[in-house]
Amino acid sequence: MKALVLAGGTGTRLRPITHTAAKQLVPVANKPVLFYGIESLVAAGITDMGIIVGDTEEEIRAAVGDGRAFGATVTYIRQERALGLAHAVLVARDYLAQDDFVMYLGDNFIVGGISELVQKFEAEKPDADILLTRVNDPTMFGVVELDATGRVVRLQEKPPQPASDLALVGVYLFTPAIHEAVRAIRPSRRGELEITDAIQELVDRGLTVRSTTVTGYWKDTGNVTDMLEVNRSVLDSIEPCVEGSVDEASEIIGRVRVGRGARVRRSRIVGPAVIGDDAVVSDSYVGPSTSVAENCVIESSEIEFSIVLAGSSLKGVGRIEASLIGKDVEVSRARHTPRAHRLVLGDHSKVQITP
Repeated sequence: MKALVLAGGTGTRLRPITHTAAKQLVPVANKPVLFYGIESLVAAGITDMGIIVGDTEEEIRAAVGDGRAFGATVTYIRQERALGLAHAVLVARDYLAQDDFVMYLGDNFIVGGISELVQKFEAEKPDADILLTRVNDPTMFGVVELDATGRVVRLQEKPPQPASDLALVGVYLFTPAIHEAVRAIRPSRRGELEITDAIQELVDRGLTVRSTTVTGYWKDTGNVTDMLEVNRSVLDSIEPCVEGSVDEASEIIGRVRVGRGARVRRSRIVGPAVIGDDAVVSDSYVGPSTSVAENCVIESSEIEFSIVLAGSSLKGVGRIEASLIGKDVEVSRARHTPRAHRLVLGDHSKVQITP
C-alpha cells in the first residue's frame, strides 16, 4: 500500500506566515505539522510515499529529504497548479500504478494515528473508505450524507445548504477504482476536480464506499485558531525534559520541555510548554500551551497559548496571548515618547491593540 501526501497549496488562511513558508511546515510543539502525518503513515506500515508539491517544493524537499529520517521512501510529484484533490490523484497516476493507497492531506492532524483504519481497509477491501467527523459549520467542508444503514449516498463540496453535519476528514483510502472515477468527472464551479465528485462517481457506479466516523481529535490546521488549538493538544501529551540550563531563580511547573543549549534565567514557565534549542528566556513568564522555537529570545515579557517560530525575539512587551509569531520577528517596547505603536505588517496580518 502506498501513500499520497498532499503538501502543495498556498495556505491563504495562514497568511502572512505562508507568504514565506509552506503551511505544512508551520510547527506544532516545535515540529512541522507535515511530520506528524508522515509519522502516522509509517506507524501504519506505509513507507512508500508520493508527496504532491507546488510552489513550496524546495522547502518541502529540504525538510523531508528522501524520507529516510522517517523510515520511508519519498517520491516527489509536481502539481503545477492547485486544481483540486482529485487532480492530485490524476497527476500521481504513474506513481500510484495499480496499488491501493492512502491520500493524506499534509496540514491535517489526527490524534491516535490511522493504523486501525488501514488494517480494517486491508481486511475488508472496500473500493474506498473515507473518514468523517461532525462539525459545527459544514459549509466549510466536503459534506457526506448517509442513509439509515450508514451507507454513503451523497457527497457535496462546501454546500450552502448541507444535508448533514458530517464532514470529510483529510484522510482517504482508495483502491485503483478511483482512477477511472477521477477521469470521469469535470471541474466544479470552483474550477477544481473535487475528490467529493470522484467518490460520488464510485457511489453512482454501485461500488463499495465505506465511511468511518472519527470520534477522537481531528483538526485542519489551515487557520491560526486551529493551529493554536492543535499546538495545545499536542503539548498536553509531552513528557517533561530539561536538556538546557535553568537557574535557581527560575521556576518550572508541570510538563515543560527545555531544549539543548536553551537557557532559562529568573523566569517562570508553566506547562505544558516547550522551549526550543538554544532559546533564551530571561525575566519572563511563559504560560501553558506555548511553543517557543529554537534560537528565540523572550526577555522581560509574558506569553501564553501561543506559537513563536525560530529566531524571533520578544523584549519588554508585556503580555501576549493567542498569537502566532513568524520566523525572525522582533517585538520590542518603544523607548521614546510620544507613546505609540510602531508596526511593520505583511498582507493579511491581524493585530489587536489594547488602548
